[in-house]
Amino acid sequence: MAGLVACNPTKDNDHWRKVCKSLFPEQVAPLTLEGVTRILDYCYNDLPADLKTCSLYLSIFPKGSKISKKRLTRRWISECFVAEKQGLSAEEVAETYFNQLVSRKIIRPVDHSSNGKVKSFKVHDMILEYIVSKSSEENFITIVGGHWLMPTPSNKVRRLSMQSSGSKHGNSTKGMNLSQVRSLTAFGSQNRRLPFHSFNNGIIQVLDLEGWKGLTDKHMNDICKMLVLKYLSLRRTEVSEIPSKIEKLQYLETLDIRETNVGVLPKAFGQLKQLRSMLGGNKNTKKALKLPHEKNKEPMKALRILSGIEIGEDSSAVASLHQLTGLRKLAIYKLNIREGGQTFKQLRSSIEYRCSCGLQTLAINDESSNFINSLDTMTTPPRYIIGLELSGKMERPPQWIKELNNLYKLTLSVTVLRTDTFKLIQDLPKLFTLTFTLSAAKDDRDIVDILEENKQLTDREIIIPPGGFKSLKLLRFFATMVPRLSFAVTGKEVMPALERIDMRFEAFEGIYGIETLESLQEVHLSVGNQADEITKFLVDDLKDTPKYLDQKYASKWPKIITE
Repeated sequence: MAGLVACNPTKDNDHWRKVCKSLFPEQVAPLTLEGVTRILDYCYNDLPADLKTCSLYLSIFPKGSKISKKRLTRRWISECFVAEKQGLSAEEVAETYFNQLVSRKIIRPVDHSSNGKVKSFKVHDMILEYIVSKSSEENFITIVGGHWLMPTPSNKVRRLSMQSSGSKHGNSTKGMNLSQVRSLTAFGSQNRRLPFHSFNNGIIQVLDLEGWKGLTDKHMNDICKMLVLKYLSLRRTEVSEIPSKIEKLQYLETLDIRETNVGVLPKAFGQLKQLRSMLGGNKNTKKALKLPHEKNKEPMKALRILSGIEIGEDSSAVASLHQLTGLRKLAIYKLNIREGGQTFKQLRSSIEYRCSCGLQTLAINDESSNFINSLDTMTTPPRYIIGLELSGKMERPPQWIKELNNLYKLTLSVTVLRTDTFKLIQDLPKLFTLTFTLSAAKDDRDIVDILEENKQLTDREIIIPPGGFKSLKLLRFFATMVPRLSFAVTGKEVMPALERIDMRFEAFEGIYGIETLESLQEVHLSVGNQADEITKFLVDDLKDTPKYLDQKYASKWPKIITE
């Protein structure tokens, strides 16, 4: 109810008094189940038609599950619940709808991305039960298995959610008419067969099999017959190959093969003219997806996201990057190219061109080719960039970074963790998140030597300069060794908006002056298994510091959380 009131600021007190009286005729009465249902009915009926549809769609997910925002919004788009409107893209409209569901307290954020936006959410059990009931009434979604006991639908099944096989309510589709199924979602590691033979392949638009362990390469033949498929997620399945028949899926908008065994895309991938999101590789292990060797005959103009790819010396895919006129996000997990070679030069030219044409997010992990060190020679800064990640053996950050006035999220290799790097970027007006990370092997001596050299430049500690960083709220360090960091600058403001510091390390040399950070609320420390006694002592000392400070500073000491 509070969410509903907050979303209707123009309605006056008299209106809400009438609402209250209609919901609860008796002045003082305990809240019964019937009363809860009346509240939920009122809140649901107040939703605009589009939001009603989007909220009913939540019943596809099992009770208590943590749901990815992007997974949900991409599916909304593929189901045509969301479309371009008033100059906004479908993705932007979906984001607006999602935020309205958050504001109305229909969904509850659980995790946030480093850019501050909601990453995953849950639906309260009582609200989900209500939504499931509504979905069943309207034959909107049919649930098999899982927590809810639902009657076998007398009508044709439109959207099918197959949940945990351990359900006491049974999990069979026996007796159901599946010939009109347009959307199929499977949850859990069920080994039973999917009823592909019962579907009409000509009408299925959404197939979400994320985490389904029974799925193998032989199922791909059936999937490639679903000619109007718009959304296909095989994430975390055991699929190892995408067949060339994938080219038949001419309406496909999202292909998610992250964390699978697929290592290379077929030549036919270039025929998917409607594809908007190509998601591959594994972000944690940096396992990457090789693009086809052949250059596309026709450009994939609809492609917005190309993530998790590998660029090799023999790849002519680099030339195709020039043609991706709609690309907004490019994430390269692996570079296997020769410094100064033709592919090296072509890639830099392609990235520079794409950055001038509206690329908003660029991520490059470069362990050996020295490519990220060559980006400083780009003739024009990538002014549209809002997210930039450059990891690997970086010697110096590109000087043009200081000109990126729209930059919201910046990730740099820990090898450039120096005082002069902070000075370079401190005046970026919109910078919300700053991360220093390391993806190289833990025993790489070169990295340790570089970190030692960096410390020597400023008297064996990294000093965070005063001034600037007006918008920075999250500062993160993920490395084998985090050197001594100092925020203490007497009488001067340092990172005035900073609310949280995250650190993950094996060795730690201390962090000083955090009591001077006016907005800091939490410091999260994740200590590796190989940490030595000195590191453990410094972590414990940081937690105990408030005991030895003046009350003036002790009251400002942030919450120290260790893992």
